[in-house]
Amino acid sequence: MLRIDNLKVGDLPVLTFAVADGECLAVEAPSGGGKTRLIRAIADLDPSEGQIFLDGAERREMTGPAWRRLVRYVAAEPGWWTETPRGAFPAEDVAARRIARLLPALGLSTELLDRPIALLSTGERQRLALARALIDAPRVLLLDEPTAALDPVSSGLVVEEIRYQMLSGVSVILVSHDAAEVERLAHARLQLAPIRPGATGETAAANAAPGRPGGAP
Repeated sequence: MLRIDNLKVGDLPVLTFAVADGECLAVEAPSGGGKTRLIRAIADLDPSEGQIFLDGAERREMTGPAWRRLVRYVAAEPGWWTETPRGAFPAEDVAARRIARLLPALGLSTELLDRPIALLSTGERQRLALARALIDAPRVLLLDEPTAALDPVSSGLVVEEIRYQMLSGVSVILVSHDAAEVERLAHARLQLAPIRPGATGETAAANAAPGRPGGAP
């Protein structure tokens, strides 16, 4: 379980919530409302105050890279540091087996692994970045607009892969402007709002509303 205790990120309210294994929490706010800042802070990529626990272990008990190995942030516009996607994937046999499952599940050919990044479409790069994030089996996925650049067919494949990960026990925090996607995946929703002038730092203007994924079995 991922548990957030009294987390303070920028001008967002102090937040306390939890995401159980295999469940998805959708974070909702207007554009510029702090959704990306929140999930980047949970990944220990941006500064924050408060505590974040994964299965009882607090994030400061491990190094940043070790934490992000377990709590994986997938950006809306993922970066690449290699000439081709293959260089960003581990070479071990277990990784090769996972690649052989993940790429077809996301509608991708293994030939794309050796194509220069610059020649890939935005949607191909986005799906390859999701495969890259999943290759070493993180415990938590922090997804920032995971289908924003995709056509309906590719979007459907990504949603099904996210559901597959949830069935495997992965916890998901989702940022998405796609209402149908949120409806299919989210077990609960967290509404963000900045602290109003005059309110104290202890006043949380965020509410988690329970729900049930519309597409869940």
